[in-house]
Amino acid sequence: MTATNEDTSRTATGQIAGVRFYEVGKLYHFGCEHLPDLMVGDYVIVETARGRQMGQVMSIMPLDADGKERDYKPILRKATPTDTMSQKLWQAREVEALINCREKAAELGGFKDAKFIAAQYNFDGTLLTFLFTAEDKLNTNKLRSVLQRSYKAKVELRQVGPRDVAKLIGGMGACGIPRCCSTHLTDFSPISIKMAKAQGISLNPSEITGMCGRLRCCLIYEYEQYVEARKQLPKRNKRVGTPHGEGRVIDVHPLRDAVSVIVEDTRYLVEREELIPIEEWEALKAKAETPCSKSDDEPCECGARGGNKAAAETEEDSSTSEPAQAENDEAQPEDKPGSRRRSDSRRRGRRNPRRGRPRRNKKDQAE
Repeated sequence: MTATNEDTSRTATGQIAGVRFYEVGKLYHFGCEHLPDLMVGDYVIVETARGRQMGQVMSIMPLDADGKERDYKPILRKATPTDTMSQKLWQAREVEALINCREKAAELGGFKDAKFIAAQYNFDGTLLTFLFTAEDKLNTNKLRSVLQRSYKAKVELRQVGPRDVAKLIGGMGACGIPRCCSTHLTDFSPISIKMAKAQGISLNPSEITGMCGRLRCCLIYEYEQYVEARKQLPKRNKRVGTPHGEGRVIDVHPLRDAVSVIVEDTRYLVEREELIPIEEWEALKAKAETPCSKSDDEPCECGARGGNKAAAETEEDSSTSEPAQAENDEAQPEDKPGSRRRSDSRRRGRRNPRRGRPRRNKKDQAE
């Protein structure tokens, strides 16, 4: 294994180191605070659930920014040249151990449907793991007991899935290049048939199935891009307006940001910026023509005709009443200052003509 990180001279300024045990495998994190001279690319010895393993440091990072305390197992020590040589010697014996396992399984019987893929030693030869695949779960206790008599190391039999088998075997994919799982994929993502439908890929099993017999891992690579692109484009059989006239969508091209539209038996490729969604436009028009559902007492800001009808009528009445009032004002002559006061006094004088005059007695009246 070789380090793929370009910064191979970086020292362990943090406290967490990412370690992997196989060339294309997952990263496991261990504490490295006690090893200040640890560098990316160094081989270390760590304690795992399967015993002591030798791995390679792929990254060095500080503790989590959130400050949460996590229990990281510490790195035991750096690997020595003796550990590296020991691992290579034990790896040379893995093929022989695999052949012996297949022979023992054939002698015992009951493993007709099982396929033994690989045998793996740890760096010091204290653990030997046989990997096999099968459709159903198998009882391997008897076979493990037989193999344990032949080896001093602790023997384990582990059943793996078809994707792990393809990753171990390697080879070429249907696209003509080495398989993704054996070159750069460190983990398998869940794949569904929905991803193939979203990308417009034919559902023919030979086109969507990988060499492992499962859906191809590459179906997830462009799935998110297709989903985001389809949100901005109309679906099939939608009526749209185009520079060539009104037409119907017959095909969608998400990555080109365009659709194929048929207009009067002629097919056109139209970009998204040139499309007019007719159905949405008609729906908005119908909503605008619908009367407002609010009562007359409540304010309306929806823009419907019903809500503005009363306001329009009110404006019309006010506009017609203003000229009439103006005409009446023009018909009456304007009074000069003080004229209203005189008219009021005249009206008061007519109501009481004797007001303000001296009274005459009966004698004066007789004369």
